Amino acid sequence: MILIGERINAGFKDIARAIREHDPEPIREWARKQAAAGADYIDVNIGAASKDPADMAWLIRVVQEAVPTPISVDSNRPEVLRAGLEALDGRPALVNSTTADDDKLAEIIPLAVEYGAGLIGVAMDQRGSPQDVERRVENGAKIFLAATEAGLPPERIFLDPVLMPIRFMQDQAVKVLEAIREYTLLSDPPPHISVGLSNICSKTKERSLITRTFVVMAMAAGLDAAICNVLDEELMAAVATAEVILNKEIYSDDFLRVWALKRSKGGE
Repeated sequence: MILIGERINAGFKDIARAIREHDPEPIREWARKQAAAGADYIDVNIGAASKDPADMAWLIRVVQEAVPTPISVDSNRPEVLRAGLEALDGRPALVNSTTADDDKLAEIIPLAVEYGAGLIGVAMDQRGSPQDVERRVENGAKIFLAATEAGLPPERIFLDPVLMPIRFMQDQAVKVLEAIREYTLLSDPPPHISVGLSNICSKTKERSLITRTFVVMAMAAGLDAAICNVLDEELMAAVATAEVILNKEIYSDDFLRVWALKRSKGGE
């Protein structure tokens, strides 16, 4: 399971303030915590805190000075994505993200190709978020085809079927699970399949319970990546256990300790 740490995101007040004030300490702290928890990538999302590409470049430099972990450069603005990619020191990266809109595909896929990065494709289009399985599959397949035609191999493509808050759109979770199953049939080997896991528990009381239950169900359907709270120990334990049950890791009585140790050393 590829775990992408979610916490360096301007949607969080401390990160937004740090970006506006160019205060590196909160950024470094969250980078180190997520790396220590076993994140495979650290998502870096400047959000609405700034529209200046130079601020994204600064943010990337702060993170990579703090930890050696690969980075997911997260923005919906191509010029901001490019600034973040240019600031990287050569470590592996993800471009997060494109949608299925033709303009976005034309602007963002070439960035992933140029910088040798992976690409997260979110199954949205000009009509907004999909409400059914069919649009999720149609948009995901469109992104996948455009990316492979541009030269990205399936192992560098991550498709996101768009997870919705269960409190407000309860019927959408099962549709996401079905879309995940359909994505696994797109190619052999299939692309990676990722979700923004915290979306499902927005405004809910039992956040950790909901996320860890869904992620196990989704892993059984084919999910192999998530942008998530890697500091949630119960969530991480659920992921580790699911990997054992799905025969992706070897069982031992100490499998949780072994899994955590392996991830903390940067292993897969």
